[in-house]
Amino acid sequence: MQISPNKDTQLCMSLSGRPGNFGLRFHNHLYEQLGLNFYYKAFTSQDLPGAVGGIRALGIRGCGVSMPFKEACIALVDELDPSAAAIQSINTIVNTNGHLKAYNTDYIAVAQLLQTHAVPKDSTFALRGSGGMAKAVASALRDGGYRKGLIVARNETAGRALAESLGYEWQAELGDLRPQMLVNVTPIGMTGGPEADQLAFAPEAIAAAETVFDVVAIPPETPLIVRARAEGKRVITGLEVIAIQALEQFVLYTGVRPSLEQFEKAVAFARS
Repeated sequence: MQISPNKDTQLCMSLSGRPGNFGLRFHNHLYEQLGLNFYYKAFTSQDLPGAVGGIRALGIRGCGVSMPFKEACIALVDELDPSAAAIQSINTIVNTNGHLKAYNTDYIAVAQLLQTHAVPKDSTFALRGSGGMAKAVASALRDGGYRKGLIVARNETAGRALAESLGYEWQAELGDLRPQMLVNVTPIGMTGGPEADQLAFAPEAIAAAETVFDVVAIPPETPLIVRARAEGKRVITGLEVIAIQALEQFVLYTGVRPSLEQFEKAVAFARS
């Protein structure tokens, strides 16, 4: 049941360096299907303090936060949920009467996917990346019992800090190592970026791996995922991550949890 926008319509939004349509289509589809008086819009901004201040001042109910704002937003909110405080990275802001509380539903999504894809906990892994999303993924791996990990990051300061905080090793490049799981948490392979057509890991490393996990959601099938599928690997995609984290955001914003069927239809609509 579609509700026409009116003065009582509650607004939700997203902030991203490269806005996409998935969240907009996913949330608005569910609002319509469930008869909720909400509307969702995607934004980017060169003035992050101004954008977050606008959420508070204009009474915007919720905001999804994507790269590169996941850490920079922390200083601009009033409270961190334990899901965000533990890893010092946020992806969701909920505004309750001017009080901004931040969460991290990326962590929840990654933890769920590791379980549903039955990735063996004794798998060795290499995670490429050191930013806010990398913190969420690496923390979910650590908390999920994955102990044999390597952080691969060209930024030595950030890479070492992330590795040491979670009990992992750090290297600037993967080199000759051949871990059982490869995890990409960088923009490599992302549509519109300078490395859109590149692989996040060398072909030899992909061939030797058992599981390949790419958090990049645009395109749904990155060069890394296409290569891994062709070689018969277990794959986890960024589309799966973005769908689950969006569902958890939807619940935080509205207080309503859609059925599995409604969720699956929203994902299909958002992809179309």
